[in-house]
Amino acid sequence: MGSQMTLPFQMIPSLNGIRAVSVLIVMAAHAGYGEIIPGGFGVTVFFFLSGYLITSLLFNEYDHTGSISIRNFYIRRFFRLFPPLFLTLAIAYLLVFINVLPGGITLYGVLSQIFYFANYYAIFVDFGGKIPEGTVILWSLAVEEHFYIFYPVVLLALTGFGLRRREIGYVFALVCVAVLLWRIYLSHQPGFHPARTYFGTDTRIDSILYGALLALWSNPMDRLSGRGRMSGAQWLLVAGALCLLLFTFVYRDEIFRQTFRYSLQGLALYPLFYCAVRFHDNFVFRPLNWTWIGRIGVWSYSIYLMHFIVIQLMIAQWSAVADKPLILFLASFVVCVFYAVLIDKWIDPYFRRRHRTPASEVQSQHASPVPVRTRS
Repeated sequence: MGSQMTLPFQMIPSLNGIRAVSVLIVMAAHAGYGEIIPGGFGVTVFFFLSGYLITSLLFNEYDHTGSISIRNFYIRRFFRLFPPLFLTLAIAYLLVFINVLPGGITLYGVLSQIFYFANYYAIFVDFGGKIPEGTVILWSLAVEEHFYIFYPVVLLALTGFGLRRREIGYVFALVCVAVLLWRIYLSHQPGFHPARTYFGTDTRIDSILYGALLALWSNPMDRLSGRGRMSGAQWLLVAGALCLLLFTFVYRDEIFRQTFRYSLQGLALYPLFYCAVRFHDNFVFRPLNWTWIGRIGVWSYSIYLMHFIVIQLMIAQWSAVADKPLILFLASFVVCVFYAVLIDKWIDPYFRRRHRTPASEVQSQHASPVPVRTRS
């Protein structure tokens, strides 16, 4: 495997801004605006972002070292993700133990969350009653970690067979089609429940692979534009992608929502991400790169971990705010930003010193929430 080194890979524009906007949308949906805000779409956005970013980083390492250090990849993932997760779980279970946060404490529930099987635990064992309220969102971390376990090995194997990036993309595109067909099959089985296709790694991994396809086939980092000028065709492509997304929000057929919706959203995100990164200085995408938006994006992983716990805690202790989404949103935002700042100042630096992390890897923190009480 290649030796670890700091790679000359600049920070990707707009990604922290996209993450920030997505986290705020999901927080608003969880706070009670789910009838008008498509909070569930945030899951697909974060999956797509992870696929694009991780693929870009791994191929950047491959281009400069001739290989991918799988060991260092796993270590970086551990030091970036596990410390804030462990701290958040400790707080959540303590709140349940002292009987201020609803939920339960079980050995299987704890193990499923620590070892990233919370998605299948929710599908096949318990949706939320045996774990602290607000921690069911950890299903999405499980999906991503299952992807990360195998992804660098798969890339190395495919490159070892002599496949080039475009050809690897063809393989992933076939996997996306296979996952769609699998969702269609499952959705027509007796007793089908939407959680099966919404939470399962085997049914949602294509949302990550669509982001990988962007990195493999037309990575906008290869053609960054500092002037922000888009052609008429590119504007039409963006408009078409937005229309396609709108269709996935308003078309309410349940079979469609559990099958084709995820595929169409992945296809729509492809040109949107491409333009947001390549034309990051365009007036439409420029706000994604504002400093304060970027900071929220940097903190988004910790905000994500804690926000739904805080909302559920407020509802449990002050039932009068249960139907006041604005108060829930603003209060949880303030608390979670404070929490994220503490982690950014005191927790993350310690573990970064334990294992040096390339600057661009900081952008790969996960934040992919699950919506509840939403219409999307």
